Amino acid sequence: MLSVLCGRGQDFYRELFEPLTRKLGLVDFVSEALAFTETDYYDQELGPPITRRILGFAPLFSQDELVRIKLLTNDLEDRFSRPDGSRTFNLDPGLITLERLVLASGKNFSHRLYLGQGIWGDLTLIYQKKAWQVLPWTFRDYAGEDLQRILTAMRNRYKEKLEAL
Repeated sequence: MLSVLCGRGQDFYRELFEPLTRKLGLVDFVSEALAFTETDYYDQELGPPITRRILGFAPLFSQDELVRIKLLTNDLEDRFSRPDGSRTFNLDPGLITLERLVLASGKNFSHRLYLGQGIWGDLTLIYQKKAWQVLPWTFRDYAGEDLQRILTAMRNRYKEKLEAL
């Protein structure tokens, strides 16, 4: 899964589709645009209003590919950045398994595990008892109903793909 944040009312998703599908395969899931209002962390760089879409890809990836995908998304952020170096969007890849959601990060923190090449894995949510379980460090937006509904739909698609194998 890939979280895409865009600011200033712009929609860079169309520009991103070609380079993303070339490297990651066909996009088979695109969420509705969600208002990103839980924090003002990205306001200065991206410019409000900020929206988020969650993308899913047709191929199944092994969990050890998360580092490669995060490095790819970092490169895309740089490629589409403004002349002053600020980003036009924020890309946060993650992986959904039947048990968890792990987001890739370039920042270390106490609950993140180092995966290599400057990338950490953030255990963001755990799936237990037919629901996502929020952890003390879960980002507020990932703790919310809207994003969890989307993640559940993606988890269900992942489960169907596994069963089809």
